[in-house]
Amino acid sequence: MPKEKDKKEKIMIENEVTDKIRSKARGVFDDIISLKLPKMEIPIRSLQNVEYNEDKGHFVQMGKMKERNLTASTIKTFAQTLRMMNLSREIVGNDDIATKREAYYVSKNWGEARFNEQPESDAVMDDIEAMMEVNREQIGFIPEEKGGEIAGELIIVDRDPETKKELKIDCTKMGSGAYAAPSSCEHLKFETKADFILAIETAGMFQRLVKHRYWKKANCILISMGGVPTRACRRFIRRLSDEKKLPVYAFTDGDFYGFMNIYRTLKVGSGNASHINEFFCVPEAKFIGVTPQDIIDYNLPTHPLKEVDIKRGKDAIKNDPFVHAHKEWQKAIELQLKLGKRAEQQAFAAYDLNYVMDKYLPDKLKDRKTWLP
Repeated sequence: MPKEKDKKEKIMIENEVTDKIRSKARGVFDDIISLKLPKMEIPIRSLQNVEYNEDKGHFVQMGKMKERNLTASTIKTFAQTLRMMNLSREIVGNDDIATKREAYYVSKNWGEARFNEQPESDAVMDDIEAMMEVNREQIGFIPEEKGGEIAGELIIVDRDPETKKELKIDCTKMGSGAYAAPSSCEHLKFETKADFILAIETAGMFQRLVKHRYWKKANCILISMGGVPTRACRRFIRRLSDEKKLPVYAFTDGDFYGFMNIYRTLKVGSGNASHINEFFCVPEAKFIGVTPQDIIDYNLPTHPLKEVDIKRGKDAIKNDPFVHAHKEWQKAIELQLKLGKRAEQQAFAAYDLNYVMDKYLPDKLKDRKTWLP
């Protein structure tokens, strides 16, 4: 029965995607037959076209669209969009996948419609994803990026690609390493008795916590975001959190990049990917990482804010809908700008190499007043 269910769900996704592609292509075809100027409407992917929806807990589109018309100056991009849509239809129909890099090289067979550089094909791929209102993985394209590393109180139920039999992967028994999340995790199931998920910015801090089996002491699941979390990493955290009803706590450096690029992307998504934020963000996440107040309370070693840091902080106060919705973040950013300093996760090593595990994290987990939304 489980196999039949998986098969039916897969066919449903394939039909949804191919139907949408055919519908868009039919619209272009009908315009041509009617001697009208062919066009495609694509959502604008930027922070200026999103608002923070407190009920949903993530950025949503405001509905601004751009039109891609067939003109002398846009004929190449128009053709590339249609060719990429067709490639997607073939990939999904053949139950295959293609990396973004592979899709770029496939275009070398498209004559004058080929892409000169990969950023061009990536942009068209993102437009198609937004136009279809599905995520990129559903239209057959997967990223080259890693999905994050996982260790701790978790059993991941995967399946053998050949026999389709279940494979149970125990993340407490990965030796000195960790489980690497796949680019697509929709088929995974989970077994755990953990109390929470701790999403960590740096690989170095993740390795320290794994080395000393902090997950056992705190009864948690450790996930390394490795900087701004990839789509695969965010989707894994979201699915795990939803399915097992686990709270998610983010632990980043005490700087605006950690706050606004890493944490905010994890929690509410981004303007560029507003059409799929509902699948990849984790609205229930809380910030327990290094706050500006922690810099003061723990008298941490710091670095001065650079011009780029100051600009990022001021931009967040002025333009970020998420910050506008949370006075706590406004005050934190203002305090950091006033301090003119930033601190790293590793700064606690000034007291002891294991100070984070023995003192800082236990203190933070006990006192919710020190968290940020």
